Amino acid sequence: MTKKLMAAATLLFAVTQAGVVLAQSSTPAFQNNTSEASRQAGNNQASAELFYMLQQLQGDVRRLQGEVEEQRHLVDRLEQQGRDRYIDLDQRILKLTAAQQQAQAAASAAPAPATPAPASVQAKDYRQPSAEESKAYNSIVDLIRNQKKYDQAITQIYEFLDTYPEGDLTVNAYYWLGEVYLVKPQLEQAKQAFSIVATRFADHRKAADSTYKLGVTLDRLGEKEEAGRRMQTVVKNYPDSSAAKLAQSYLDGQSSGG
Repeated sequence: MTKKLMAAATLLFAVTQAGVVLAQSSTPAFQNNTSEASRQAGNNQASAELFYMLQQLQGDVRRLQGEVEEQRHLVDRLEQQGRDRYIDLDQRILKLTAAQQQAQAAASAAPAPATPAPASVQAKDYRQPSAEESKAYNSIVDLIRNQKKYDQAITQIYEFLDTYPEGDLTVNAYYWLGEVYLVKPQLEQAKQAFSIVATRFADHRKAADSTYKLGVTLDRLGEKEEAGRRMQTVVKNYPDSSAAKLAQSYLDGQSSGG
């Protein structure tokens, strides 16, 4: 867009200079009246054409300036939207943390179980979605997998999370939010989204994949030690998952200096 604007401005300057030269070269070449009239008519036509070209170029410059301004406003709006969503994820993490702490306090007040809990995390049953909820979720997945419209998918995910703040597909939506941010890539946002699933919904079926992807995100952010710890968590807590195999491959690569 900037190149187009510069090209139009350069052409406008060149045509203007041509008009100056044309005006300066108006010394009569013939002395008879007929030749003078013919020359004057030609000059008038050239001036009219030059004026028309100038008007066209000025219009093009104004149009390009308007497009540049629109693009600038769009970029500013997207940057602000990104900041707002980053803050929104932070707030969601805080709310989920508070809810988890309350649940842990309630659990600690209850009698201890007769048998110790297993080492690996057992998947928990979450609220199953309604038909309308499933339709909205499938629309998001289609945007991501088939249409590759990531920005539109992000918007619909946030709308989905606001409409359905808890449930089985809610956790899935957080996972897909992390996936989209990882692709864009907006790594800090991806880290937050995967963290929500990995730490607040550790008993969900998407927890293993989310913890592994959190490790991948941390690795790309340069947080190698924390990435390794997350991979170890996958292997330990979800040993039978496909994510555990991927996490073990990562750890083997790290130990061999890869």
